[in-house]
Amino acid sequence: MTNDDLDRILSSKDYDVLPSSGLAASVMEAIRSEAATPPPIPFPWKRALPGLAAAGVALVWLLALVVEELLRGAVPLPLTTSLPIWWVPIVRSIGWSALALLLSLISVKLSMQLASR
Repeated sequence: MTNDDLDRILSSKDYDVLPSSGLAASVMEAIRSEAATPPPIPFPWKRALPGLAAAGVALVWLLALVVEELLRGAVPLPLTTSLPIWWVPIVRSIGWSALALLLSLISVKLSMQLASR
């Protein structure tokens, strides 16, 4: 089959493409029903923001207390009691790095989830 054959077949008037008999009516009915549905109820952010802010403040306060206790040495890290003294800063820095990565992952996932809505 050549290009000329395709042009001849596609340009002939014998092969008119017509939609089915109920297509236009079904499309218009779908459009009307979609237009008639009410918009979704928005989330009441003004009522939720004070609770979210209080939870954030409490979380930061709790994290600050834990960090203060760790820095004072009142709560020894479980791994640092049996390690040589020169390993203690390395283990603590790994812990801080893991905490930073975990908090970064949580914030990225949360922001992606909120942005996708």
